[in-house]
Amino acid sequence: MIARRIITGLLFLLFILLLELNQNSFVGWVLTAILVFLFVFSFEAGWLNRSGWLKFGAWIAFFGLFAAVFFLTWPPMKRVPAYEKKNYEATEVVKVRDGDLTGVVIEDGEAEIFAGIPYAKAPVGELRWKAPEDPEPWDGILKADTFAPMNYQPRNLPIYYSLYQIGFHDYKWLDMKDNYQPAVSEDGLYLNLWRPAGGGKDLPVIVYVHGGSLQTGQPWYDDYGGRNLAKRGCIQITFGYRLGVFGYLALKELQDESPEHTTGNYGLLDQVKLLEWVRDNVEAFGGDPDNVTLAGESAGSAAVSALSTSPLAKGLFRRTILESSTVASKEPPHSFRLLDEAFRSGERVLKQFACASAADLRNVPADKLVAATSTEHHMTVDGYALTELPYESYRKGVHNEEVILHGYNAEESAAFIMFDRTTMENYGTKVRAYFKDHADEVLKIYPASTDSEAAEYWAEIYGAVFFDYPHFCLNRLANQAGIPVYEYYFTKANGRIGAFHSGEEIYAYANIPEQSKLFDEKDRELMRIMSSYWVNFAVSGDPNGADVPEWPKNADNDTLLELGENVRTTGEKPRKAAFFEVLDRMQGFGE
Repeated sequence: MIARRIITGLLFLLFILLLELNQNSFVGWVLTAILVFLFVFSFEAGWLNRSGWLKFGAWIAFFGLFAAVFFLTWPPMKRVPAYEKKNYEATEVVKVRDGDLTGVVIEDGEAEIFAGIPYAKAPVGELRWKAPEDPEPWDGILKADTFAPMNYQPRNLPIYYSLYQIGFHDYKWLDMKDNYQPAVSEDGLYLNLWRPAGGGKDLPVIVYVHGGSLQTGQPWYDDYGGRNLAKRGCIQITFGYRLGVFGYLALKELQDESPEHTTGNYGLLDQVKLLEWVRDNVEAFGGDPDNVTLAGESAGSAAVSALSTSPLAKGLFRRTILESSTVASKEPPHSFRLLDEAFRSGERVLKQFACASAADLRNVPADKLVAATSTEHHMTVDGYALTELPYESYRKGVHNEEVILHGYNAEESAAFIMFDRTTMENYGTKVRAYFKDHADEVLKIYPASTDSEAAEYWAEIYGAVFFDYPHFCLNRLANQAGIPVYEYYFTKANGRIGAFHSGEEIYAYANIPEQSKLFDEKDRELMRIMSSYWVNFAVSGDPNGADVPEWPKNADNDTLLELGENVRTTGEKPRKAAFFEVLDRMQGFGE
């Protein structure tokens, strides 16, 4: 009897755990409770203890019914509300170019959010793989209280997302408010705007480009949400842009049909369109269109780096914040490729879907086409949005920003090589495969003699190639072009992801949850300092202020501000500096 009840309890807990992690709808919980009741009743009545086929059939029927409930009550897709309270206080009506709208008063009346504002027409049908167009004006008052769908991208199972939250975030157990999946759509060119309550006049504007390898991501993630910087007098804007195959496919046929003779940079063109919307409309919210800071992280930072030399973005922003990526090196290591390579990849996409033309490919449903995202997520030199490599533009003194704040984290590579085990057995092979003729130089700088050293050195090498070195290149190019530049090095450990890739966002945008036990008072003080730097920079182009440690310019390319347990000036590690010299020779930097 005791054993039966233990089994019953364990099964019940297993079913509840599966429903919770998969975020199934409330109906699934009700039906599962009924099934468990019937199971317990059947157990106690002895029906599941009989021998033969009856017992076997009863068990199969029970598990079959649960499986049916599990899949029939799969979490539905829906748009994410900008504010959890249903009976919210609406803002005053704001008039923009395309119509009137209201937002939501949040943060105890200290800030407001306007979510899901269209900045371009839906890029669907014939507009797939075309430059973005102005949205259709609307009648009446648009209730900007719900985030738009994420731009179409590959989706993981809800359980995967929940396990990630448990591993790296404050997971909310048994919270029925999240029993759904955020919607995805090709119709995703919308923006979200946070501002101080009641607006203001001539407020500094931060436009944030989300990361995700130009393949994934969404513009309402809490870590970089704008509610707290809005409380401190800024307008912050996030937005969706086309991703993967929808944003970066390149075909000669598409190039020929384009009035601007462009292809392969549709996601980048979306970002330009958003900046044009800001120029034309942000004043209605109290923002200063002549005081825009363009910020981004990871692939979003790579996009900021590209926009910094795009002729289309000239005059649309004054300063930039680049977190953990640039495409300023002579050979950008990610999120970028040359047009010939993009064309070859585009032809493979046509073959993949058995299409003879771009017209055929436009008829492929988005849920099937998204399979090509893993290869089509790179910006390119298209002759229109980008006329040459950013490296080449900076060398000529061509750029759009007046001042730069940028930097990278201590453990950038950790998330990317988490399952890539490096030992003495394969360390040398990896180094030689990547660095070829320069491998001996690299192995001299990183002479691993144990498995732990091999793993440590490979992590540093990987992080330096993909993140640290491109920032080193940007800093030198900025100094050569006469652009003031401030560089940071984020090293803070915490109970979440620490100094991993993207770990700085929650500090910089002041979004550490008040009740989170993953962060301590040192984290909260660093958040105050970093967010002050970001706000000061958005206001004046100088991160310094009376209440923060001095942040000197990196005019010698070796003056970084460490943001960690202590905030202090530091330099590049000698080992890493020597490695940068090897990368310079590999790429021919400065030649």
